[in-house]
Amino acid sequence: MATKKLKIRDLTMRDGQQSLFATRMPQKDIDRLLPYYRNAGFYILEVWGGAVPDSVMRYLDESPWERLRSVSKVMKGHSLLSALSRGRNLFGYKPYPTHVLEGFYKEAIDNGLNVMRIFDALNDINNVRESIRLINDLGGIADGAVCYTVDPKSEPVKTSFFERLLGKKSRQPEKIFTDEYFIEKAVEMERLGAKIITLKDMAGLVTPLRAASIISGLKAAVKVPVDFHTHCTPGYGLASSLMAVLNGVDILDTNIWYFGGGSAAPALELIYVFCRKLGIEVEADMEAVAKIRAELKEIRRSLAPFDLRADNYPVDFNPLTDTLPAEIDALFDRAIACGRALDEQGMLEACHAIEKYFNFPAPNELVKNAEVPGGMYSNMVAQLKALKAEDLLEDAMLLIPKVRRDAGLIPLVTPTSQIVGSQAVNLALDRRKGNPDYTTKTNEFIALVKGEYGKTPVAVDPEFRRLITGSPEERDYDVASYKQPANPTIPEYGDVPLASNKEEELLLELLPNVATPFLRRRRDEEHASKVVEKAAEAPAEKQAFEPITGEVYRAPMGGKILSVNVKKGDRLEKGQTMLVYEAMKMENDVTAEKAVTIRQVFVEPGQVVGTDAPLVEFE
Repeated sequence: MATKKLKIRDLTMRDGQQSLFATRMPQKDIDRLLPYYRNAGFYILEVWGGAVPDSVMRYLDESPWERLRSVSKVMKGHSLLSALSRGRNLFGYKPYPTHVLEGFYKEAIDNGLNVMRIFDALNDINNVRESIRLINDLGGIADGAVCYTVDPKSEPVKTSFFERLLGKKSRQPEKIFTDEYFIEKAVEMERLGAKIITLKDMAGLVTPLRAASIISGLKAAVKVPVDFHTHCTPGYGLASSLMAVLNGVDILDTNIWYFGGGSAAPALELIYVFCRKLGIEVEADMEAVAKIRAELKEIRRSLAPFDLRADNYPVDFNPLTDTLPAEIDALFDRAIACGRALDEQGMLEACHAIEKYFNFPAPNELVKNAEVPGGMYSNMVAQLKALKAEDLLEDAMLLIPKVRRDAGLIPLVTPTSQIVGSQAVNLALDRRKGNPDYTTKTNEFIALVKGEYGKTPVAVDPEFRRLITGSPEERDYDVASYKQPANPTIPEYGDVPLASNKEEELLLELLPNVATPFLRRRRDEEHASKVVEKAAEAPAEKQAFEPITGEVYRAPMGGKILSVNVKKGDRLEKGQTMLVYEAMKMENDVTAEKAVTIRQVFVEPGQVVGTDAPLVEFE
């Protein structure tokens, strides 16, 4: 009888560092790992997509294309390389027309990408249709990901007086996110051409019993390989991954030891111990993994400023050479036995005890109750820390379920996780200031509620849509309204274009606010000129402001000013935009709440402001 095998998709260099260290691992550390990865034998390495294109430019001043090329050069012929695409949103935060999708996918595949995991944050099949077709047509492997989420915790629906007279009792709300819901989405993706189906549990909310029922259902319903992706944040990840293995999953997403657990996916080494006991061959060279693990420990030390558990690492462990204490070894056996018996509580207790022994983080109850992804949580922490507004975190986290319900019960995965997270922070600020809910809204939240991101799992209340967008009518994204960002020229360098080739044009198109300064630095370097840099470094003459005597509009949240649309003396009507600023990667319009005349403007484009900083004064 042939030995059963389990393929591994290693997430360490993408989702692992994104979930635990806010995507701050530089290229030099990637290069340091690649020689060892050549021999590791992983089926797939996830190295790109998600937050990587944005973050490596924004925080590391590195080229995302160069990262993909450098990994491909070393790993070609050894492991497939995968990236994460947000379907019609690609790697950005808004929908794009088909020609933009095609240009980006072609460039990615030409630069060495093999597998594109395609998902839609709303599980709207129409939003992944073109991506699956394009990836297949361009010679890639389309991996269709169904985003897992749960029904909200809610009270039973109360009956009316007349229903009670007829003897009817209160009933539970209709369940939306049933096993059939996820399986039907997967079957449709396979029909469209997906060559892999992934159950993508970005928030780690799949319990062991749901993992058993959904994975076994997927295996029965589709013919292509089934992959399971989860996170450990709420405490289900390890047990649910084991349950997926017990129910025949073909591919499992894991991280290597020091980049695993907590808000990331489970550690490969723990899965290896389970599989060894089950007689399942893990398709990975664990001796090469041991060498990667040693490097990762040192790399993690260098990421301490972004590490929520700096210097509080998992206990060193090599499953090839270390002997487990008898009582810990017994916990692995107990977890397997409980899984086979569908004893979920016993399975969780055993897995939590294993994680505690190895010093992996305990379940995060706040994240569990707020139902958020690990990457979203670590990103919110990093962003609020940068904005010096850490005290808002708990209030914002507790408001996430409300924002999610109001917006149509959407799953939380980029970009909806960022949109909902940013709006939850705005809502917390509104309440702290005594303002009505949703006084402050991001442009992306308005677009989401309007319908521009696609169909939500549950219809948005028309009155809520009117509150947010000004109209109760749902409106799809209008592809015809898409305008390609301009590629400006730089006069002092002889009118050379800011983006010098196709790949840079795509960065400018998808992430203009991040790509513009990134590309400007590249042109400065090429022309060996410090004119712009010196001008930026030179102390600006401080504008003398008059004493404040009128009403002042202050920044609801710290961020960077993108544009200022008004000047002293301008008369504005209610709803007119005064300025646009970026906070937590979301663009926010600041509009006049009534007819006003501008007396003073305190900010200018490019300026970073803190929460409550004065922006404009009215007459």
